Amino acid sequence: MVLLSALALFLALTEVPRPAAAVATPAAASGTFRNPLNAGPDPFMTYWNGSYYLTTTQGDSIRMWRSPSLSTLLTTDPVTIWTDSDPTRNRNLWAPEFYRFGDRWYLYYTADDGIDDHHRLYVLESDGDNPAGSYHFKAQLTPPNHASDFSIDPGILQHNGRLYLAYSGTNQYQHNGLNIAPLLNPYTVSGDAVAIDAAGGCPEVREGPEFLYRNGRTWMTYSTCDTGKPDYQLWMMSLPDGADPLVPGNWQQHQGPAFSRADDHGVYGPGHHAFFRSPDGTEDWIVYHAKTTPAYTYSDRSTRAQRIGWNPDGSPALGVPLAMGATQDLPAGDPGPAAYWINDDGRSDGDGTVSYTGAWNSGTGCATQCFWGDDHWSNQAGNTATFSFTGTRIALLSVRDTGNGYAALSIDGGPERTLDYYGAVRTGETLQFLSPRLPSGRHTLRVRVTGTHNGSSQAAYVSVDRAEIYTD
Repeated sequence: MVLLSALALFLALTEVPRPAAAVATPAAASGTFRNPLNAGPDPFMTYWNGSYYLTTTQGDSIRMWRSPSLSTLLTTDPVTIWTDSDPTRNRNLWAPEFYRFGDRWYLYYTADDGIDDHHRLYVLESDGDNPAGSYHFKAQLTPPNHASDFSIDPGILQHNGRLYLAYSGTNQYQHNGLNIAPLLNPYTVSGDAVAIDAAGGCPEVREGPEFLYRNGRTWMTYSTCDTGKPDYQLWMMSLPDGADPLVPGNWQQHQGPAFSRADDHGVYGPGHHAFFRSPDGTEDWIVYHAKTTPAYTYSDRSTRAQRIGWNPDGSPALGVPLAMGATQDLPAGDPGPAAYWINDDGRSDGDGTVSYTGAWNSGTGCATQCFWGDDHWSNQAGNTATFSFTGTRIALLSVRDTGNGYAALSIDGGPERTLDYYGAVRTGETLQFLSPRLPSGRHTLRVRVTGTHNGSSQAAYVSVDRAEIYTD
């Protein structure tokens, strides 16, 4: 009775939110955007009080990006909101997620001491009502029956007015299997975890549980397979309102992947995701990481977002992952301003051009690994590609490959800086360069082929594909 009374008091004071169906009239989006939103994996994002807040795995710390528009998240400078001096938990910080309860934010993450099997779950508490911090360490989250077990990817389930900790960790089904434990409050585990025997496309992993709520059902979506594989994907289960989430049999399995690789779009390994609402509350969106290569690799995982729908049976329709660089409408109510693109062949949807000196190769051999299916490339020292644009910042995206070399970049005729286009695995539309913020107006960025390469590369090619121009 003491436990239930404390929980009831906590829920009354904090008013734990349960997302409700929006009834507002949709506000028109103010432009378009293209992925990626961030160069990191394991994204979590929330729209709150006029801004999007995004975290991704950074390894040595927890960083957060904030922007009033989805279109400018890529150019936002991160704020480091947490580092730790405790050697038992200051390495390999993964998959942070943050939730607001009452007038405080709680940030959940996993960390270790440098040994992967020592990963454990932790939570921070904000010092004020701001998702970007500051934060202080609050607690380790330890279900009694898994006190010494590997655990990662904490997420919070809100069901029937109660809080639950969902995570991936050791159980009888997988080393990385799904577990759910009750919470007394956002930072206190109040009982043993139960294991969920979830289906998936591969036997070895069930991780990254996330939740959607709609029309009397709770939907748990989760990632399966090793994240280095191109078949990393999302599956889902559902739970009726009123059903106890700590009874494994109450979870209904939905067969087949809900979101998986799209080879024809050049998208591989889509997963480790979260959900967020459009600024006006009328649209549901997914944020996730994916790769542009079918190779088994942990590199090249970048953050993308797209709108989702709902099936006639009430289940979420996550759709098909869109190609990197696909132009999408901004979420309803997003104010923009939108970025615009310049393609390597000179096409642009804004005030931008690209011109070349020297003989460059061009063609469509890179297919889905390139924006609009084409790019330019050269290994001839002295050849240049010059982008002319009106804006405040430029990002270059193109192919990294084992035969790529060094380029020299200069802005507005200033000093050159060296950029290495080499990649141990061929990946497409990789973020190669993001300029510093420039005075609003007309600028140039020159890319000069040096004809040199690092010791691991087989040649000295430089690839030109897509530029994104920002006007904020």
